[in-house]
Amino acid sequence: MQAARASARLGLVAHATFSGALAWPYIYPWPQRPPGLIETAFDALAARWQPILEAFDASGVDLCFEIHPGEDLHDGASFELFLARVGNHPRCKILYDPSHFLLQQLDYLGFIDVYHDRIGAFHVKDAEFNPTERQGVYGGYQSGVERAGRFRSLGDGQVNFPRIFSKLAQYGFSGWAVLEWECAIKSAEQGAREGAPFIRDHMIEVTDKAFDDFAASATDAAANRRMLGLD
Repeated sequence: MQAARASARLGLVAHATFSGALAWPYIYPWPQRPPGLIETAFDALAARWQPILEAFDASGVDLCFEIHPGEDLHDGASFELFLARVGNHPRCKILYDPSHFLLQQLDYLGFIDVYHDRIGAFHVKDAEFNPTERQGVYGGYQSGVERAGRFRSLGDGQVNFPRIFSKLAQYGFSGWAVLEWECAIKSAEQGAREGAPFIRDHMIEVTDKAFDDFAASATDAAANRRMLGLD
């Protein structure tokens, strides 16, 4: 609640956060979860966040949950469980970070199509997923460098940022594109030097006209009927 007031005083319109993890220890479906366990966890999570969402609403700031493994809100389905329990609160938004989606093998471009009206913040972070005969999504307890899925500096991974920036521009996203560095190989200094211009070069100035506007003309109903062979 203090963060809501601080964000407002800084003139911010979006604030990043994590959901917390009541249900995460039970993410894998075996051993079988007792009936109602997940529902109880999300009920409790929503009850804790509801007054905080109200405080952010009073401050005029969106509360953006980073959709992140290790948190109960880790994909679209889990976000929807939470959103329903907070009454589709208008301040309940998403911090979109495609690196976490790629490592889950989730459609991070389709995610924008479905949830664009809830995306209030954007972490520009790259990742790569190279499964082998020895490990996959879960990583086999290997180090950051040895994992099949690992974070990379911008441009060194597999995330399709031209498509992401295009989709966010298409849907009118007006927030910050925030460089986040967690590369398993490259230094933070080099990542920052290369990352800032990488973001700049992907920014899209949205056009205010169609490419064929030069050929536009007023509607001529009679001409349209003649072209269609209706006269």
